[in-house]
Amino acid sequence: MSELVYLVTGSMGFIGSWTLYHLVKTGKKVISFDLSERRDRLNLLLSPEDQRAIHFITGDVTNTEQVMKVVTEHHVTHIIHLGALLVPTVRANPVLGAQVNVVGTANVFEAAKRHGIPHVVYASSIAVYGLPDRYPPGLIAPDAPLAPYTLYGVYKQANEQMAQVYWEENQVTSTALRPYTVYGVGRDQGLTSEPTKAMLAAAAGKPYRIGFSGVCQYQLGSDVAQQFIAAAEQPLKGAYVFNLGGVPTDVPEIIDLIRSIKPGAEITWDDKPLPFPIGFDDTPLRQMVPVVYETPLAEGVAQTMEHFERCLADGRIAYSG
Repeated sequence: MSELVYLVTGSMGFIGSWTLYHLVKTGKKVISFDLSERRDRLNLLLSPEDQRAIHFITGDVTNTEQVMKVVTEHHVTHIIHLGALLVPTVRANPVLGAQVNVVGTANVFEAAKRHGIPHVVYASSIAVYGLPDRYPPGLIAPDAPLAPYTLYGVYKQANEQMAQVYWEENQVTSTALRPYTVYGVGRDQGLTSEPTKAMLAAAAGKPYRIGFSGVCQYQLGSDVAQQFIAAAEQPLKGAYVFNLGGVPTDVPEIIDLIRSIKPGAEITWDDKPLPFPIGFDDTPLRQMVPVVYETPLAEGVAQTMEHFERCLADGRIAYSG
Protein backbone atom coordinates (compact mmCIF):
# COMPACT_ATOMS: atom_id res chain seq x y z
CA MET A 1 0.00 0.00 0.00
CA SER A 2 1.37 3.41 -0.98
CA GLU A 3 2.08 6.04 1.66
CA LEU A 4 -0.76 8.42 2.43
CA VAL A 5 0.05 12.03 1.56
CA TYR A 6 -2.29 14.90 2.47
CA LEU A 7 -2.31 18.11 0.43
CA VAL A 8 -3.80 21.08 2.30
CA THR A 9 -4.41 24.24 0.29
CA GLY A 10 -4.95 27.52 2.11
CA SER A 11 -2.87 25.94 4.86
CA MET A 12 -1.68 29.21 6.40
CA GLY A 13 -5.24 30.28 7.16
CA PHE A 14 -7.06 29.68 10.44
CA ILE A 15 -8.73 26.36 9.65
CA GLY A 16 -5.78 25.38 7.47
CA SER A 17 -3.35 25.80 10.36
CA TRP A 18 -5.50 23.67 12.64
CA THR A 19 -5.70 21.05 9.87
CA LEU A 20 -1.91 20.95 9.65
CA TYR A 21 -1.78 20.67 13.44
CA HIS A 22 -4.01 17.61 13.61
CA LEU A 23 -2.34 15.90 10.64
CA VAL A 24 1.11 16.39 12.17
CA LYS A 25 -0.01 15.29 15.63
CA THR A 26 -1.41 12.05 14.16
CA GLY A 27 1.78 11.35 12.23
CA LYS A 28 0.46 12.00 8.72
CA LYS A 29 2.64 13.11 5.82
CA VAL A 30 1.40 16.55 4.84
CA ILE A 31 2.05 19.07 2.09
CA SER A 32 1.27 22.71 2.94
CA PHE A 33 0.26 24.70 -0.16
CA ASP A 34 -0.36 28.43 0.25
CA LEU A 35 0.64 31.65 -1.47
CA SER A 36 1.43 33.13 1.94
CA GLU A 37 4.67 32.20 3.66
CA ARG A 38 3.66 33.70 7.00
CA ARG A 39 3.32 31.12 9.73
CA ASP A 40 1.86 33.41 12.39
CA ARG A 41 -1.16 31.21 13.07
CA LEU A 42 0.73 27.95 12.74
CA ASN A 43 3.36 29.17 15.23
CA LEU A 44 0.61 29.42 17.84
CA LEU A 45 -0.16 25.73 17.38
CA LEU A 46 3.03 23.89 16.45
CA SER A 47 6.61 24.20 17.64
CA PRO A 48 9.39 24.76 15.07
CA GLU A 49 10.38 21.13 15.62
CA ASP A 50 6.85 19.89 14.86
CA GLN A 51 6.71 22.09 11.76
CA ARG A 52 9.74 20.30 10.32
CA ALA A 53 7.43 17.38 9.62
CA ILE A 54 5.54 19.54 7.07
CA HIS A 55 6.65 20.05 3.48
CA PHE A 56 5.90 23.74 2.80
CA ILE A 57 5.24 24.87 -0.77
CA THR A 58 4.57 28.47 -1.70
CA GLY A 59 1.80 27.79 -4.16
CA ASP A 60 -0.97 29.52 -6.07
CA VAL A 61 -4.20 27.55 -6.61
CA THR A 62 -4.93 29.63 -9.72
CA ASN A 63 -1.79 28.22 -11.37
CA THR A 64 -3.00 25.04 -13.06
CA GLU A 65 0.48 23.74 -13.85
CA GLN A 66 1.68 24.23 -10.29
CA VAL A 67 -1.33 22.46 -8.79
CA MET A 68 -0.83 19.52 -11.17
CA LYS A 69 2.88 19.42 -10.38
CA VAL A 70 2.50 19.27 -6.61
CA VAL A 71 -0.04 16.45 -6.88
CA THR A 72 2.17 14.34 -9.14
CA GLU A 73 5.60 15.06 -7.64
CA HIS A 74 4.49 14.42 -4.08
CA HIS A 75 2.22 11.45 -4.86
CA VAL A 76 -0.74 13.10 -3.14
CA THR A 77 -3.47 10.69 -2.02
CA HIS A 78 -5.78 13.05 -0.08
CA ILE A 79 -6.79 16.65 -0.87
CA ILE A 80 -8.24 19.10 1.65
CA HIS A 81 -8.91 22.27 -0.30
CA LEU A 82 -9.29 25.31 1.97
CA GLY A 83 -7.68 27.98 -0.21
CA ALA A 84 -10.00 30.94 -0.79
CA LEU A 85 -10.34 34.71 -0.54
CA LEU A 86 -12.88 36.01 1.97
CA VAL A 87 -15.84 38.34 1.48
CA PRO A 88 -14.08 41.74 1.77
CA THR A 89 -11.34 40.79 -0.71
CA VAL A 90 -13.83 39.28 -3.15
CA ARG A 91 -15.99 42.41 -2.94
CA ALA A 92 -12.98 44.65 -3.57
CA ASN A 93 -11.65 42.52 -6.43
CA PRO A 94 -14.35 40.24 -7.90
CA VAL A 95 -12.14 39.02 -10.76
CA LEU A 96 -9.35 37.91 -8.43
CA GLY A 97 -12.00 36.41 -6.15
CA ALA A 98 -13.36 34.32 -9.02
CA GLN A 99 -9.87 33.26 -10.04
CA VAL A 100 -8.94 32.03 -6.56
CA ASN A 101 -12.28 30.75 -5.33
CA VAL A 102 -13.64 29.18 -8.52
CA VAL A 103 -10.73 28.60 -10.90
CA GLY A 104 -8.62 27.45 -7.96
CA THR A 105 -11.25 24.88 -7.04
CA ALA A 106 -11.51 23.77 -10.67
CA ASN A 107 -7.74 23.23 -10.70
CA VAL A 108 -7.99 21.04 -7.61
CA PHE A 109 -10.79 18.90 -9.03
CA GLU A 110 -9.06 18.62 -12.38
CA ALA A 111 -5.84 17.52 -10.70
CA ALA A 112 -7.78 14.86 -8.82
CA LYS A 113 -9.43 13.67 -12.02
CA ARG A 114 -6.23 13.54 -14.08
CA HIS A 115 -4.11 11.88 -11.43
CA GLY A 116 -6.50 9.30 -10.06
CA ILE A 117 -7.30 10.85 -6.69
CA PRO A 118 -10.81 9.57 -6.11
CA HIS A 119 -12.00 12.05 -3.48
CA VAL A 120 -11.74 15.79 -2.77
CA VAL A 121 -12.68 17.60 0.43
CA TYR A 122 -13.27 21.34 0.21
CA ALA A 123 -14.65 24.26 2.18
CA SER A 124 -17.96 25.77 1.21
CA SER A 125 -19.82 28.30 3.37
CA ILE A 126 -23.20 29.22 4.80
CA ALA A 127 -22.85 32.23 2.48
CA VAL A 128 -24.60 30.10 -0.17
CA TYR A 129 -27.85 30.86 1.68
CA GLY A 130 -29.86 34.07 1.56
CA LEU A 131 -30.90 36.61 4.16
CA PRO A 132 -32.91 35.31 7.15
CA ASP A 133 -36.20 36.78 5.92
CA ARG A 134 -36.19 34.30 3.02
CA TYR A 135 -36.63 31.36 5.40
CA PRO A 136 -39.00 30.22 8.15
CA PRO A 137 -37.95 30.92 11.76
CA GLY A 138 -35.52 28.53 13.38
CA LEU A 139 -32.67 26.51 11.95
CA ILE A 140 -32.32 26.56 8.17
CA ALA A 141 -33.41 23.20 6.73
CA PRO A 142 -30.83 21.12 4.84
CA ASP A 143 -32.89 21.39 1.63
CA ALA A 144 -33.59 25.12 1.93
CA PRO A 145 -33.07 27.02 -1.34
CA LEU A 146 -29.70 28.63 -1.92
CA ALA A 147 -29.82 32.37 -2.52
CA PRO A 148 -26.37 33.92 -2.04
CA TYR A 149 -26.32 37.71 -1.82
CA THR A 150 -22.53 38.17 -2.07
CA LEU A 151 -20.17 37.20 -4.85
CA TYR A 152 -18.31 35.12 -2.29
CA GLY A 153 -21.48 33.11 -1.76
CA VAL A 154 -22.09 32.86 -5.50
CA TYR A 155 -18.59 31.46 -6.01
CA LYS A 156 -19.08 28.92 -3.21
CA GLN A 157 -22.36 27.80 -4.77
CA ALA A 158 -20.59 27.45 -8.12
CA ASN A 159 -18.03 25.16 -6.45
CA GLU A 160 -20.76 22.97 -5.04
CA GLN A 161 -22.32 22.62 -8.48
CA MET A 162 -18.88 22.01 -10.00
CA ALA A 163 -18.28 19.17 -7.56
CA GLN A 164 -21.59 17.59 -8.61
CA VAL A 165 -20.54 17.65 -12.26
CA TYR A 166 -17.14 16.13 -11.49
CA TRP A 167 -18.97 13.29 -9.71
CA GLU A 168 -21.49 12.74 -12.48
CA GLU A 169 -19.03 12.97 -15.38
CA ASN A 170 -15.78 11.68 -13.83
CA GLN A 171 -16.78 9.78 -10.66
CA VAL A 172 -14.61 12.05 -8.50
CA THR A 173 -16.37 11.98 -5.14
CA SER A 174 -16.34 14.97 -2.82
CA THR A 175 -17.40 16.27 0.56
CA ALA A 176 -17.89 19.96 1.30
CA LEU A 177 -18.44 21.44 4.73
CA ARG A 178 -20.17 24.76 5.39
CA PRO A 179 -18.86 26.29 8.62
CA TYR A 180 -20.64 29.17 10.33
CA THR A 181 -19.00 31.25 13.10
CA VAL A 182 -15.71 29.50 13.71
CA TYR A 183 -13.68 30.57 16.74
CA GLY A 184 -10.44 29.63 18.43
CA VAL A 185 -6.73 30.34 18.51
CA GLY A 186 -5.66 31.78 15.16
CA ARG A 187 -9.03 33.31 14.24
CA ASP A 188 -7.93 36.87 13.62
CA GLN A 189 -9.73 38.03 10.47
CA GLY A 190 -13.31 38.69 9.47
CA LEU A 191 -16.27 40.27 11.24
CA THR A 192 -17.16 37.15 13.21
CA SER A 193 -13.61 36.89 14.54
CA GLU A 194 -14.58 39.42 17.23
CA PRO A 195 -15.69 36.88 19.87
CA THR A 196 -12.28 35.21 19.56
CA LYS A 197 -10.58 38.59 19.81
CA ALA A 198 -12.62 39.24 22.98
CA MET A 199 -11.29 35.97 24.45
CA LEU A 200 -7.73 37.06 23.69
CA ALA A 201 -8.31 40.49 25.22
CA ALA A 202 -9.74 38.95 28.38
CA ALA A 203 -6.80 36.56 28.62
CA ALA A 204 -4.51 39.60 28.38
CA GLY A 205 -6.51 41.52 30.98
CA LYS A 206 -7.62 44.14 28.45
CA PRO A 207 -11.08 45.50 27.55
CA TYR A 208 -12.78 44.67 24.27
CA ARG A 209 -16.03 45.65 22.56
CA ILE A 210 -17.68 43.19 20.18
CA GLY A 211 -19.23 45.24 17.39
CA PHE A 212 -22.38 43.19 16.90
CA SER A 213 -25.08 41.18 18.64
CA GLY A 214 -27.40 38.37 17.66
CA VAL A 215 -27.69 34.61 17.81
CA CYS A 216 -25.61 32.21 15.72
CA GLN A 217 -23.87 28.85 15.89
CA TYR A 218 -20.25 28.70 17.03
CA GLN A 219 -17.80 26.00 15.95
CA LEU A 220 -14.32 25.48 17.40
CA GLY A 221 -11.58 25.71 14.76
CA SER A 222 -9.94 22.52 16.02
CA ASP A 223 -13.23 20.63 15.59
CA VAL A 224 -13.80 21.98 12.09
CA ALA A 225 -10.31 20.93 11.04
CA GLN A 226 -10.85 17.43 12.39
CA GLN A 227 -14.15 17.22 10.52
CA PHE A 228 -12.38 18.09 7.27
CA ILE A 229 -9.74 15.44 7.91
CA ALA A 230 -12.38 12.83 8.72
CA ALA A 231 -14.21 13.73 5.52
CA ALA A 232 -10.99 13.15 3.57
CA GLU A 233 -10.42 9.77 5.20
CA GLN A 234 -14.02 8.55 4.96
CA PRO A 235 -15.18 9.30 1.41
CA LEU A 236 -18.84 9.09 0.56
CA LYS A 237 -20.02 7.93 -2.84
CA GLY A 238 -21.27 11.11 -4.45
CA ALA A 239 -20.91 14.88 -4.17
CA TYR A 240 -22.02 15.73 -0.65
CA VAL A 241 -22.37 19.09 1.07
CA PHE A 242 -23.01 19.39 4.80
CA ASN A 243 -23.86 22.28 7.08
CA LEU A 244 -22.03 22.34 10.40
CA GLY A 245 -24.29 22.84 13.39
CA GLY A 246 -24.11 23.71 17.04
CA VAL A 247 -26.29 25.31 19.69
CA PRO A 248 -27.44 28.81 18.64
CA THR A 249 -25.87 31.22 21.12
CA ASP A 250 -26.24 34.96 21.71
CA VAL A 251 -23.26 37.30 22.09
CA PRO A 252 -24.03 38.06 25.78
CA GLU A 253 -23.86 34.30 26.45
CA ILE A 254 -20.38 34.21 24.93
CA ILE A 255 -19.36 37.10 27.17
CA ASP A 256 -20.75 35.27 30.22
CA LEU A 257 -18.59 32.26 29.33
CA ILE A 258 -15.54 34.50 29.05
CA ARG A 259 -16.30 36.08 32.43
CA SER A 260 -16.77 32.64 34.01
CA ILE A 261 -13.08 32.08 33.26
CA LYS A 262 -11.93 35.68 33.78
CA PRO A 263 -14.29 37.27 36.31
CA GLY A 264 -14.56 40.99 35.79
CA ALA A 265 -13.41 40.84 32.16
CA GLU A 266 -14.31 44.15 30.51
CA ILE A 267 -16.09 42.77 27.47
CA THR A 268 -19.05 44.68 26.04
CA TRP A 269 -21.00 44.54 22.79
CA ASP A 270 -22.99 46.68 20.39
CA ASP A 271 -26.67 45.94 19.97
CA LYS A 272 -26.42 45.55 16.21
CA PRO A 273 -27.71 42.13 15.11
CA LEU A 274 -25.95 40.68 12.09
CA PRO A 275 -28.16 39.83 9.08
CA PHE A 276 -27.48 36.10 9.38
CA PRO A 277 -29.75 33.14 10.19
CA ILE A 278 -29.50 31.83 13.75
CA GLY A 279 -28.19 28.51 12.51
CA PHE A 280 -28.40 25.50 10.25
CA ASP A 281 -29.74 21.98 10.65
CA ASP A 282 -26.84 19.52 10.55
CA THR A 283 -28.97 16.34 10.59
CA PRO A 284 -27.59 15.01 7.26
CA LEU A 285 -24.01 15.24 8.58
CA ARG A 286 -24.98 13.31 11.70
CA GLN A 287 -26.72 10.67 9.60
CA MET A 288 -23.85 10.17 7.16
CA VAL A 289 -20.62 10.34 9.18
CA PRO A 290 -19.50 8.21 12.14
CA VAL A 291 -18.18 11.12 14.27
CA VAL A 292 -19.23 14.75 14.53
CA TYR A 293 -16.61 16.85 16.30
CA GLU A 294 -18.42 19.24 18.63
CA THR A 295 -16.60 20.51 21.69
CA PRO A 296 -19.18 22.10 24.03
CA LEU A 297 -19.00 25.87 23.77
CA ALA A 298 -18.05 26.42 27.42
CA GLU A 299 -15.20 23.93 27.08
CA GLY A 300 -14.08 25.41 23.76
CA VAL A 301 -13.97 28.94 25.17
CA ALA A 302 -11.97 27.69 28.17
CA GLN A 303 -9.50 25.82 25.95
CA THR A 304 -9.08 28.86 23.71
CA MET A 305 -8.44 31.26 26.57
CA GLU A 306 -6.00 28.86 28.26
CA HIS A 307 -4.13 28.52 24.96
CA PHE A 308 -4.05 32.31 24.59
CA GLU A 309 -2.66 32.64 28.12
CA ARG A 310 0.17 30.23 27.29
CA CYS A 311 0.97 32.16 24.10
CA LEU A 312 0.96 35.46 25.96
CA ALA A 313 3.21 34.05 28.67
CA ASP A 314 5.81 32.62 26.30
CA GLY A 315 5.82 35.57 23.91
CA ARG A 316 4.15 33.97 20.92
CA ILE A 317 1.51 36.69 21.20
CA ALA A 318 2.32 40.29 22.14
CA TYR A 319 -1.03 41.93 22.88
CA SER A 320 -1.27 45.69 22.50
CA GLY A 321 -5.08 46.01 22.50
